[in-house]
Amino acid sequence: QVQLVESGGGSVQAGGSLKLACAASGWLDTSKCIAWFRQAPGEKRESIGAIYFGGGWPWYADSLKGRFTISQDNAQKTISLKMDSLKPEDAGVYSCAKDMMGTCLFQFPANFVYWGPGTQVTVSS
Repeated sequence: QVQLVESGGGSVQAGGSLKLACAASGWLDTSKCIAWFRQAPGEKRESIGAIYFGGGWPWYADSLKGRFTISQDNAQKTISLKMDSLKPEDAGVYSCAKDMMGTCLFQFPANFVYWGPGTQVTVSS
């Protein structure tokens, strides 16, 4: 069974950067897609982007393209999310999860399983 654990969250001033990590343990082959999501208090979960564990180009939500970068380190079994030019509205709990449908449609969080506990990001103005 796959376990995903996020790390790297914290507090940052607007305009700053953070790099989050999603560490995978257990069996995870290269055909599996991992996606990042976030959720602010009182808001519904928002999709950020995704990448296949074995390689390939990541996909991003249009609204976040250019500021957020997803990358992977197969040796470390880690998917990273680098966030630049952070804004107060980027605050929330950031989570990663594995696609169970084989389609990597990160726009649909219901397609993803093995959610990590999340890591909190706070952005002050």
